[in-house]
Amino acid sequence: MNATIKPFAPPEIVDDVYSDDQYHRLITAVRTHGPWKLVMAHHFTSPEQIVATQSGELPDGEEVKIEDFISPNFRGFLAQDGVCYYPEIEDIFYNADFLSRARSYWGAKYARPELMLFNIQGAASSPDPGHIDGATFRGMTYSNTPVWLMNMMAKSGLFSRWMVKKTQVITWFYKGRLGGGFSYWPDGHDQQPKRLGTPIWNRGVVVSNEMMYHRGESNGPQSRRHPDNFKFHSVFSADGDSDWKITTDGEVIQKVSAKEVRFLAHWNAEVYMDKEEMNLVMDHKDDLNPEKVINMFIDDMRASGQSFSEPTDPMNDKEFIRLLTNAYDIGLPQIYPPEALGPGNE
Repeated sequence: MNATIKPFAPPEIVDDVYSDDQYHRLITAVRTHGPWKLVMAHHFTSPEQIVATQSGELPDGEEVKIEDFISPNFRGFLAQDGVCYYPEIEDIFYNADFLSRARSYWGAKYARPELMLFNIQGAASSPDPGHIDGATFRGMTYSNTPVWLMNMMAKSGLFSRWMVKKTQVITWFYKGRLGGGFSYWPDGHDQQPKRLGTPIWNRGVVVSNEMMYHRGESNGPQSRRHPDNFKFHSVFSADGDSDWKITTDGEVIQKVSAKEVRFLAHWNAEVYMDKEEMNLVMDHKDDLNPEKVINMFIDDMRASGQSFSEPTDPMNDKEFIRLLTNAYDIGLPQIYPPEALGPGNE
């Protein structure tokens, strides 16, 4: 299964990804349109969903809360489903240079922008042991499918013929030297990793992250990585002319100076090798649906000799999510860059 979770091609490192004007407009949009929720608050409602998205398993007999996984790392969407939410950055989303890079990465003829998001944080720990981004399948996308299920579909290898090719341009803006790098496993999770170190300003990668294990590293002073009264519903927003703040229920629990901020811009495009492949996606004549996906999982697990009760609500059934994780998870990355250490050791 390890051969399944490898990118089509190694990441391409790119410097000076955005112009000064583009960066200014991006960060201004983030300051203007906040506040912003935690990354995890966008995608998960239970620890089981988080573990299914990352790797590993929950300890038996112990109560684990979703708060055990959170770190002050926040996210917002600037564009989704090919639509840019803010006119002031439309030219950045519909980016001819990015589209050219997306096609070139695959050697494809066509590409279209799909979404653009950002992550933003001050000092923060990284409990993430390594993960893959949510893959997209014909008929099963961000708009109608939980991220944990799309990741499990990718890990299983059962749905490869429905997977939509994607390219990301991911760019970091972080002037700090205490952590904050990017670790990635282009040759598989049990092989030697590679790393982009810090400081890392306007440097990016062109990659297919839904098929490559990767992780952002902890950054900033340890004493500031988990502020008091930090909750799953805490938010991040602008403070004054250039600084930021984290609030919980309206209470400011931490102020974050501009020089502390680690900002990530994530642009994503769907890619089609030729018109035939593009039409296959656009015409929806060979789409998956939740019922078919769940039945394929059930049939495959039973064919391997597993015995279990069919779930009545498979999208939310914690035991079924655990079952899928145990059946298809390929495990944690085995080696971490020595400069980055690993989760729990930072």
